[in-house]
Amino acid sequence: MEALPPSRIVLPRGAWPSVLDFLCERFPAIGREAWIERMTRGAVAVDDVPVDRLTPYRPGGVLTYHREVADEPVIPFVEGIVYADDDIVVADKPHFLPTMPAGRFVEQSLSVRLMRRLGNPALVALHRLDRGTAGLVVFSARPDTRDAYTRLFRERRIVKTYEALAPPLPTLAMPHVRESRIERGEPFFRVAEVPGTPNACTRIEVLARGASVWRYRLQPVTGRKHQLRVHMAALGAPILGDHVYPELRDEPAGFDQPLRLLARELRFVDPLTGRERAFLSNLSLDLP
Repeated sequence: MEALPPSRIVLPRGAWPSVLDFLCERFPAIGREAWIERMTRGAVAVDDVPVDRLTPYRPGGVLTYHREVADEPVIPFVEGIVYADDDIVVADKPHFLPTMPAGRFVEQSLSVRLMRRLGNPALVALHRLDRGTAGLVVFSARPDTRDAYTRLFRERRIVKTYEALAPPLPTLAMPHVRESRIERGEPFFRVAEVPGTPNACTRIEVLARGASVWRYRLQPVTGRKHQLRVHMAALGAPILGDHVYPELRDEPAGFDQPLRLLARELRFVDPLTGRERAFLSNLSLDLP
């Protein structure tokens, strides 16, 4: 099986005595002995030179290593390919599958699965979805045209439409626009609405009304972290399956309670052809 490209870190300024000390602080879940074992195998390098447990820390160097996960959990859902050409791949990410390798998931990530499936180690995700969110993710398929597509996301020239299942909001006039200020919260992976000038905006519409659950269309005008989840929770209708907002709860075991949030549609003007492109997810959220 073809090896994955290594992970890269430009070493920041800091007073760590050794590269090993930096890695142990940066990735505490891996453990000191595991890093020493990897160094012994020559699996950790700075500026392409293998390092050992005594190599002094030097800010500015480029550290490379391969992610290794013992007993990696298997995600029992299969990704779909909505569209593929020489330049881009549009994939349908199932719930629970991370977009990129992270934490306990490497092989069980959308990017690695697609690299293996398509035999293209040059695939790079142009944006990300949270592990719990399903739906469309666009990948660059070759470096020569990557920057043109990257600019679409960097300059927010992509129209994204999501769907979500959440409790009813019968007293709120629809469509509704939620604007607020979102900043980093506690713990580090959460965000929160705070007083101040709004920096996050979401347009909300109702697609279908059930007895206890409605299906909503959510269009993020801005792209703040967890914006849709925070806005729905703040309105009193947290997205079903959300164990982070409005309150942090233990993540349920198993795969029977997904976050009911779906990246349903993407639209943009193709930077190479000038034609409008529209992609629709083959996944769906069904009212209970």
